[in-house]
Amino acid sequence: MKKIYLTFAVSLASLVFSQKALDRVEPAFWWKGMKNPELQILVYGKDIASKNIELSDGVQPKEILKVENPNYVFVTVNTNEINVPKFSITVKDGRKKTGSYTYELKQRNLNSANRESFTSKDVMYLIMPDRFANGDEKNDSRPDLTEKANRSLPNGRHGGDLRGIINNLDYIQNLGATSVWLTPVNEDNEKVYSYHGYAQTDLYKIDGRYGTNEEYVELSRKLNQRKMMLVMDYVTNHWGISHWMIKDLPTKDWIHTFSDGENGFKRSNYKTTTQFDTNASQIDKQSALDGWFDTTMPDINQSNPLVLKYLTQNAIWWIEYAELGGFRVDTYPYNDKDAMAKWAKAITDEYPKFNIVGETWLSSPAYISAWQKDSKTGEAAHYNSNLPSVMDFMLYGDLPKALRENDGWDSGMNRIYNSLASDFLYPDINNVLVFFENHDTERWNEIFNADPKAYKMALSVISTVRGIPQIYYGSEVGMRGDKNKGGDADIRRDFPGGWKSDIQNAFNPSSQTANQKEFYQFTQKLLNWRKGKEVIHTGKTKNFVPQENVFVYFRYNDKESVMVVLNNNDREKNVDVKHFSESLNPFTTGKDVISGKEFSVKTNFLIPARTSMVIELK
Repeated sequence: MKKIYLTFAVSLASLVFSQKALDRVEPAFWWKGMKNPELQILVYGKDIASKNIELSDGVQPKEILKVENPNYVFVTVNTNEINVPKFSITVKDGRKKTGSYTYELKQRNLNSANRESFTSKDVMYLIMPDRFANGDEKNDSRPDLTEKANRSLPNGRHGGDLRGIINNLDYIQNLGATSVWLTPVNEDNEKVYSYHGYAQTDLYKIDGRYGTNEEYVELSRKLNQRKMMLVMDYVTNHWGISHWMIKDLPTKDWIHTFSDGENGFKRSNYKTTTQFDTNASQIDKQSALDGWFDTTMPDINQSNPLVLKYLTQNAIWWIEYAELGGFRVDTYPYNDKDAMAKWAKAITDEYPKFNIVGETWLSSPAYISAWQKDSKTGEAAHYNSNLPSVMDFMLYGDLPKALRENDGWDSGMNRIYNSLASDFLYPDINNVLVFFENHDTERWNEIFNADPKAYKMALSVISTVRGIPQIYYGSEVGMRGDKNKGGDADIRRDFPGGWKSDIQNAFNPSSQTANQKEFYQFTQKLLNWRKGKEVIHTGKTKNFVPQENVFVYFRYNDKESVMVVLNNNDREKNVDVKHFSESLNPFTTGKDVISGKEFSVKTNFLIPARTSMVIELK
């Protein structure tokens, strides 16, 4: 690791700057009419703090803040007091004008503050853009970006991009998804392994190998036209070590460093349970929260007010600019939790309906629920996260175990039941993200050897329990990947048909293999059925304790009821309707959503081995 990132005096002496007085202004523009009118503008240039900063058109700065690095000045203005659409930021050395920037305050889109966001009525489709589809081969490699395309390298850049996603929106919509979550697409200009995007090097710029800022907006708008939405994967915990600001730190405490670490680096111990452990040692807590994810990912110090303001404004800028429908926030519990509560509140104050789901990778529902806004478990630790949504990692962990195990007191289908029995801990149980895999986990179809029955059972669960279902690209056509043998690259394989040279195209249902069709058609039918089912979106749940590895639960409201039956046995089982009479009365018939078959629910019926049934009651 280069000491340039950690030895501040050396970094200032060794960097080469352009002769311009202004190298960067961030954010590049803003909007009138925000609830919080205060705007902090970062102005960056060689020794700019030694110059005079003047604003034109009578604009009066609230503050001009100079920090320990003379290459930064932070200019704060009150946008409510600015009555012109544009004004100049001028840099003067004495009387000599050495640089100028025209700052624009745009008009917000109509009803921008009340934009809709993803809710339990939605299904989220997770895409790793580099591995989905290559719509523009011209941007596979860029002269201004270090790593070049090489599809033969499992961990290399493969060429998937925004245009590839835009070209396949019909496929995503027809599948039944209503929101699209992309892993980060901001610039990640690391030398290798940059395709995943989590080591960002410019928070205001889309990576050129994915496309442009304008194409990102185009994708969002085309989704909105379909009554779908774009969800940004936002990273507050760490940046890439090649980030321009990491190379020339505004302040020494912009990132966390360790005096006893190698060049200031120390890896996180990943024990984020220390966030709520009132008995945790300080050294362990600091290691979890301030330690780096990797040598290429410096840990950002959100407790620094300038850092927090930068992250908050950047998040709001993307929402407003790209007309976003939500955030998924990476590694949420690794951040300073008090700072992040302010971050989440600032965003939801501006956009009251805006949903933010945090990656709360913890194994206990008590810990997970503590991160959701207004949580009673969080309150017990004197904390309110202001975070609207969390990820249900307990259900994720229990689902594969449930399907692989025999019936037992706390095994088999009882695992799913026990997971759902913890719902009382969540202040907003409908606003949790439910899933059985994502870009960091083993592929479901690898665990179960591409068995359609196991996939159908898992999809039936996340599509009918409370919460927001999330599916991972390619699983709907049976894609596999072995993380244990092939690492992350193997669970992030290229979607078949996304490249011109692909011999088979799974995007086209007519050219799917028989195996792909079985996965795809089940997914399409279930997810499109779910779209119009308010009873699934917001209905109540009634669970019946599993018997002989058969789990039955009901979703119901005042208008309708749905019965879900999961048989995890290797033989068909008899469903004793009398046992479920409190939820089956006064219904007489049921219709299986997938097969369309109608049958009486007044008499017992059979469910085939290792099968799920989603039954509309009439």
